[in-house]
Amino acid sequence: MTSSKRHAKIVKSLRMTGGVASVRELAERLQVSESTIRRDLTLLDRDGELIRTYGGAALSLSASAEVAAEKADDEEPFDVSASHDMAMKEAMATRAAELVVDDSVVVLDIGTSTAMIARRLRGRPVTVITSNVAAFDELRDDDAVRLVMLGGVLRRNYQSMVGSLTETALRQISADLLFLSCTGVRPSGHVVDNMAVEAPIKQAMIEVADSVVLVATETKFPGTGSLRLCSLSDVDVLVTTAGADPQTLELFRQAGGKVITA
Repeated sequence: MTSSKRHAKIVKSLRMTGGVASVRELAERLQVSESTIRRDLTLLDRDGELIRTYGGAALSLSASAEVAAEKADDEEPFDVSASHDMAMKEAMATRAAELVVDDSVVVLDIGTSTAMIARRLRGRPVTVITSNVAAFDELRDDDAVRLVMLGGVLRRNYQSMVGSLTETALRQISADLLFLSCTGVRPSGHVVDNMAVEAPIKQAMIEVADSVVLVATETKFPGTGSLRLCSLSDVDVLVTTAGADPQTLELFRQAGGKVITA
């Protein structure tokens, strides 16, 4: 087996095992010596194909994101998710879009509600930055909107871009307003999500925006998710619907935030 074929098999093996493997495991799978695997891993690490770890290797961040994006094909499709609670999302999107002032820079998060906000920004003299492919599609033919699409690995099932390339692009951005989505708002005030591949993107968006607007229907209280994005104290405005948990809303108000009910 040539070294190039062996390198390709190492990367393929890492993809099949969730992104990590030990030297011994790789040696057994490829039926070569551990010393050969160690040399291969050093070369692949140098070329950015993987990350050399103690006793083994892991996929690079961008490659790991691609694996996660492929696994996310088991997730509920974007169109199905968009159909849930549509009336609430539409009303919420209308109130959210009213917060945008002309000539401002707006970041739209991944999600179905933010795509609906994008629709309401058509014809407005604003800059929209997003990794949400559905939001991009809403605005792609609108000459009034300056549209910036963040690069990355495409999650086809949920119409979004993720990975280290997306995070790197976000570090070069300064925005006036972020519309943030989530899968849950806990009674403790923690804003959470259930997709590990999305959480770093959302956190990077929070860091680059002067003001954060959380859009979350009443079904997100408490919703689901174990990955903490931020606390309600990090959110400036919460746009929600009438059935949201009143105690959580009061906690948010006490933290200095404004609640808008659609």
